Parts: sequence; C-alpha cells; structure tokens
Amino acid sequence: MKKLLASIIILIIATTVSFAQTNENSEIKTIDTETIINTEVAASSKIKAKVIKLNRKKSNEIISIKAYRKSLQIKVKTKKLC
Repeated sequence: MKKLLASIIILIIATTVSFAQTNENSEIKTIDTETIINTEVAASSKIKAKVIKLNRKKSNEIISIKAYRKSLQIKVKTKKLC
C-alpha cells in the first residue's frame, strides 16, 4: 500500500514538473519568434527597396542602350539605301 501511494505521488509530481517546464519554454519560444519575424521583415523591406532602385537603373540603362542601337540601325539603313 505504501509503495502504491509513493508511486502515485511520484507520478503526480513528475507530471506537474514536466507540465511546468513545457509552459515556460513555450512562452519563451513565442517571444523569440516574434522578435525574429520583426527583424526579418525590416531587413527584407530594405533589401527590396535596394533591388527596386537597381532595377530602375538597369531598366533605364537598357532602354537607353536599345534606343542607341535602334538609332544606329536607322542610320546604317539610310546610308545603305542612299
């Protein structure tokens, strides 16, 4: 009887200790994930802004290169036709 009572008490204590440990860890994990998400969003928005600026520069350069090539082709065509 004493062994049964002792084993039940140990079982109850073990479950409460494990339950208490899991609650503390889950709270810490949620706080950590929130801070990580905020820093990633801030970093990704800065990176996106830089990429957009680079894309604008590239598109302007590409447009000017295409326009220059077209103007050269027109000049070459007119010289050949004359």
